[in-house]
Amino acid sequence: MCGLVGVVGKADVAPDIYDALTVLQHRGQDAAGIVTCAGGRFSQRKSEGLVRDVFRQHHMQLLTGSMGIGHVRYPTAGSSGPALAQPFYVNSPYGIALAHNGNLTNSERLTRELFQDDLRHLNTDSDSEVLLNVFAHELQTLGKLSPQPEDIFNAVEAVHRRCEGGYAVVGLLVNYGVFGFRDPSGIRPLVIGTRETKKGSEYMIASESVALDVLGFSLLGDVQPGEAIFIDQQGQLHRRQCAPAAKLYPCIFEHVYFARPDSLMDGISVYKTRMRQGAALAKKIRRERPDLDIDVIIPIPDTSRIAAQSMAYELNIKFREGLMKNRYIGRTFIMPGQSHRKRSVKQKLNPVPLEFDGKNVMLVDDSIVRGTTCRQIIEMAREAGAANVYFASAAPPVRYPNVYGIDMPSATELIAHNRSVEEVCKLIGADWLVYQDLDDLIRCSTDGNPDVDGFDCSVFNGEYITGDVDQTYLDRIELLRNDAAQNKQRENLRAEGALVGLHNDV
Repeated sequence: MCGLVGVVGKADVAPDIYDALTVLQHRGQDAAGIVTCAGGRFSQRKSEGLVRDVFRQHHMQLLTGSMGIGHVRYPTAGSSGPALAQPFYVNSPYGIALAHNGNLTNSERLTRELFQDDLRHLNTDSDSEVLLNVFAHELQTLGKLSPQPEDIFNAVEAVHRRCEGGYAVVGLLVNYGVFGFRDPSGIRPLVIGTRETKKGSEYMIASESVALDVLGFSLLGDVQPGEAIFIDQQGQLHRRQCAPAAKLYPCIFEHVYFARPDSLMDGISVYKTRMRQGAALAKKIRRERPDLDIDVIIPIPDTSRIAAQSMAYELNIKFREGLMKNRYIGRTFIMPGQSHRKRSVKQKLNPVPLEFDGKNVMLVDDSIVRGTTCRQIIEMAREAGAANVYFASAAPPVRYPNVYGIDMPSATELIAHNRSVEEVCKLIGADWLVYQDLDDLIRCSTDGNPDVDGFDCSVFNGEYITGDVDQTYLDRIELLRNDAAQNKQRENLRAEGALVGLHNDV
């Protein structure tokens, strides 16, 4: 999961891209990058770290130009390192920079094709570089000295034919404009907005609408599944559907965890969706525990707060902020490596003993993935004096790995994989555990936009909507995503990044 921004403005756009990436920092904390274009030349700065640490004043002064793209990186499958910071760049044709959110499920085959058939060199094992080179090859085969919007759209059509999986993309063509497109299932999010200035219209493409809001852009809508957007250097907007069989199946885990609650995605308010999740969970609790021997409902900050508030209101039970969060610790879910996540939990949260002492406490979280975090928090609650600790998950059991751009661990490291709810309850040390039902979770999102064709719920039901994921593929990612493999991969990539360097840094 990553954050994307692309801007075509009437003045230097790097400050706007910086601000937008800061707003999208929750989507990736591993690395950040910005590429701008002025006078036929790219300027680039990218490195590991948070946005505020990667970009200093002297970097920003050199990032000139009225067109640019930006990226915050979350390492899919746990890999990280300087060489994998985005955007990526190729000089042919024209000069193209590209940033990508998602995961290609056929990247191995595409890598072979790019080398054997397209005669293109890849510098990393990133599927984002694969996607960039597929797009570049398809654009080059058109043989145009000056590409027109229809040429870019034709190249995107070819990308859709060749690439499988979930992907949202922003890119920059030297001296031509900024483009963006979304996979034919709309798994990964992408929106577009506009802002009027005295000099004319400016446009922004971004992963979430909140990036538009903060910078004064008005939301024009979502980039549709399979659709491509091109904003030329003169500020003209061009759009075309490039996948005739496209259907909208967005990732429902965006609504559970990843997206900011103040975002709109595919016409659905993330905030209202999480409110509905809490209300639906409250109804299930009434059915399964009608005595309601719960004294207080406490959210595990931050993503579960809205659902917990809604649940408390529906059940007429006190809602309290019993866990105080250290704002200077990042999101533990997207930290690379289990050891980092485990070490960060107690640094991140601290209980308020008065809200636990002698009480039956219902802790609420957005989901349970590995179970490590909730087990530690339940231990905290008991140490703070809780009489009983109940646990509610606003999402169903996570039983299967994600293959479309979320670093869900290998199946064997998912606590609910091949286990019953009672077994999970025992493992995390709770006195009672309740999960959201999948039908209810889907209904909570569908109520926001009945026109959505469906949702990617593969982490809950094992149904991969692109139809190309089989057991062989899952076995391969099982080997790639276990902690030992991730740790070794990180060491290799860091060494590789130190040797390769980031030659385009400003």
